Amino acid sequence: MKMNHGKKTSNRSKLSANSAAEENASICCQKYKNGLCDNCLSCMAIRSVALSGSTECIKKENDRAREELEKKQAEKLRETVALLKSKVPYYSRLLKDIEVDDIQSIRDIEKLPFTTKEDLRCNYPFGLFAVPKEKLARIHASSGTTGKPTVVGYTSGDIGRWAEMIAQELEAVGVTKEDTVQVAYGYGLFTGGLGFHYGVEKLGATVVPMSTGNTAKQLQLMQDFGTTVLACTPSYALHLAEAGKDQGIDFHKLPIRIGIFGAEPWTEEMRQEIEKAYGIKAYDIYGLSEIIGPGVGCECSQRQGLHINEDHYIAEIIDPETGAALDYGQSGELVLTSIAKEAMPLLRYRTKDITTLYRGRCSCGSLNVRMDRVTGRSDDMLIIKGVNVFPSQIESVIMSMPKLLPHYNIVVSKKGKLDELLVQVEAELSCDDGAIAADKLRRNIMSITGIAAEVRLLPPKTLPRSQGKISRVADLRQAP
Repeated sequence: MKMNHGKKTSNRSKLSANSAAEENASICCQKYKNGLCDNCLSCMAIRSVALSGSTECIKKENDRAREELEKKQAEKLRETVALLKSKVPYYSRLLKDIEVDDIQSIRDIEKLPFTTKEDLRCNYPFGLFAVPKEKLARIHASSGTTGKPTVVGYTSGDIGRWAEMIAQELEAVGVTKEDTVQVAYGYGLFTGGLGFHYGVEKLGATVVPMSTGNTAKQLQLMQDFGTTVLACTPSYALHLAEAGKDQGIDFHKLPIRIGIFGAEPWTEEMRQEIEKAYGIKAYDIYGLSEIIGPGVGCECSQRQGLHINEDHYIAEIIDPETGAALDYGQSGELVLTSIAKEAMPLLRYRTKDITTLYRGRCSCGSLNVRMDRVTGRSDDMLIIKGVNVFPSQIESVIMSMPKLLPHYNIVVSKKGKLDELLVQVEAELSCDDGAIAADKLRRNIMSITGIAAEVRLLPPKTLPRSQGKISRVADLRQAP
């Protein structure tokens, strides 16, 4: 993860010999205000570039940095296993045949059991907490719309580390103390708003705690307060852009320059749509409440994937059906283990999010493992006529057609024994142009998914808008 601090004079003279290293030196570990540290992955990468012109030497230094990080991760993993065995009865039972010394490297993580959302619900409300209630500083929870909510606890130390993670990620995409950050994620039990809020304050920027909704007020304050950074879901960013256009607002004339969007899957095509609407750079951030909230991973300015905060988490990719571990570069379900959380560390939490992990040094200088943007969820995958289809595939097709608006929904139903796929999209087209666009969309969906879909083009503002996470899929096949 990119981080920022000053540099010792002795290091500065060496770094100036290499312009790339000089640039990357500004993104180093902010805990070391007076120079490059000995342990930070980014510092090691910077030092290797600055002090050696040899590709082989750089690779050896990078390998050494990874090895040192993984040793520290293994040590933290052992401490986490010891804590859970002694403090959490549920994990004590699961880990009864596993000794702490069985964990010699992070590859031994496969010896540990998975944790699922159902485990959190079965231990509702505080069964997975590793500290007594009097040591909790905060409790967050899901809405619980499909059953008991999932409850997550934080110590004051957890909240402090969370704020530091967000602050470092904000800095990595170019946010500074001079920025005004409008946080339009939900506040309250949802982790998004407060997670961002404390990170902005930790960085020293100005936070506007708008929360979700009240679109007219959002637009007014964006103009009146001179918002330079917008943080919300990508679907709400599109809704704000549409509402602002209706009011005659030219976002390109406003000081807004950065958008940080997450909490739901979104495609590269949607990123381009948002950037075009606002005239900004849009960045992807990833997190989930069960682990901590936003900040588990985030893009840097290079946008070559989301850097995982490996000082705090171990990331794996597994086959969502078998649970078998997959190699770097293979797509599968993301699994996360907390190794620095005090109140409620989780072992091998199955996120259900589909992505890919990569190793190797980013152009920013970091060697942290990176993840692709989430393409969907394993439990959101649609099986239509025997074919696996992710909603993001259909979104990519829609967003690639400039005459269609970025507002759509997908309806799956049955006609007799056969699956039917309906895609409804808003468009500003005449009847003739609409018929041509609908036919093209139908052919493109067939090309990408292999499914023959019915396509309906709708007038603008027909479909409902979302102020938070949006649901675009209705599967009616299981409806009573």
